[in-house]
Amino acid sequence: MDNLVNILYIIAFSLFIYGLMGLTGPKTAVRGNWIAAAGMALAVIATFISIRDTSNWIVIAAGLIVGVALGVPPAKFTKMTAMPQLVAAFNGVGGGTVALISLSEFLNTQGFSRIPEQPSVHIVIASLFAAIIGSVSFWGSLIAFGKLQEILPGRPIGIGKAQQPLNILLLVGAVAAAVVIGLGAAKDGVPTWWMVLVLVLAAVLGLMVVLPIGGADMPVVISLLNALTGLSAAAAGLALNNTAMIVAGMIVGASGTILTNLMAKAMNRSIPAIVAGGFGGGGAIAATGGEQKQAKATSAADAAIQMAYANQVIVVPGYGMAVAQAQHAVKEMATLLEAKGVEVKYAIHPVAGRMPGHMNVLLAEAEVPYDSLKEMDEINGEFSRTDVALVIGANDVTNPAAREDTSSPIYGMPVLNVDQAKSVIVLKRSMNSGFAGIDNPLFYSDHTSMLFGDAKKSVGAVTEELKAL
Repeated sequence: MDNLVNILYIIAFSLFIYGLMGLTGPKTAVRGNWIAAAGMALAVIATFISIRDTSNWIVIAAGLIVGVALGVPPAKFTKMTAMPQLVAAFNGVGGGTVALISLSEFLNTQGFSRIPEQPSVHIVIASLFAAIIGSVSFWGSLIAFGKLQEILPGRPIGIGKAQQPLNILLLVGAVAAAVVIGLGAAKDGVPTWWMVLVLVLAAVLGLMVVLPIGGADMPVVISLLNALTGLSAAAAGLALNNTAMIVAGMIVGASGTILTNLMAKAMNRSIPAIVAGGFGGGGAIAATGGEQKQAKATSAADAAIQMAYANQVIVVPGYGMAVAQAQHAVKEMATLLEAKGVEVKYAIHPVAGRMPGHMNVLLAEAEVPYDSLKEMDEINGEFSRTDVALVIGANDVTNPAAREDTSSPIYGMPVLNVDQAKSVIVLKRSMNSGFAGIDNPLFYSDHTSMLFGDAKKSVGAVTEELKAL
């Protein structure tokens, strides 16, 4: 029976890896998700088989039913605009679950002093590591969810210079309490409140780490918390001697770490600088340098004429497109332009939107050819040869201040060279700043015009004008 369980686990995490490989492109992503889901189902079946005490099956089955009832509706009905906060919430649940598993192991083994397996040191260390990291991930993910959902302000919320010393003190306190538990495990255990103290200190640490991080860094934070959840799950798997948890946790931890590093590089920011917080969402900062300029408004008819007689148009999607659910309207407009002989490309910034790949997913949903989606390094050289750049709700990733203004908070962050296009049309609801909370000089440039309104309606109006030409 043990051999059967191990074989099923090996098949399960092989499916995890194969499913993850499918996520490299939109054409195979759905299939990859189903393959990974099949692997998880197989892991659950293997867990059922491994249980010697069948009386626990009822409890596990009840947990599965509750999990399905709570998980399926939001996954099925949440709009794509709210997908980042759903990811944050699901990730937080994973971290919280790991923390509860560690607490359960502590209680069941009387403070880790009655662990059946030997040697037991690795079980104690893995359980305490999982408790700290899982708790940090859970409470940090709740803050990330609140900021993305706009329940909490997107601006940094901190206590100034005392923030980092406090975070270090909380981390040292949680580790010190864990050490006390570890030393007590070699004797007769320690009181339960020590474990509660570990979880509480880690929870406050999770809150204090994410609260001072501004909205512009939230995509990176979600990825980082996802990596932490994976590592905590792997540690819990080590404590439980569960191969599937170890492998699945390491896959999530490794992929999340790689993604976090790539996104940090895309923003030209180090991960420690992001965790230190203080950037993004601090309210609009006016454009500097010279007299105050006024943005120039345009109409759908003028925008249609400019694009209809262009040789190349580059569409730059941002969160405004996601909010308005304008991706299908954009696809229809691009089809009309292409029918008129205009070449249409899409410039995708790595951190556009609220999570990695946000724009790719939206445009793939509208059946935009994947070959038309160009990453930043590939498309930036094209803007100087482009007649019209159409910016749809993208603020910070098109801000030339990142290249030119050393005093800008985003100076050094790689951005799309939209300002180098011959003509720029920006679709926005208003002149409000983006998630980083700073103004964009591009909007006041002489070759930039603003088409105000809901992005979907604006693109629809441009499309109707194109049909009339």
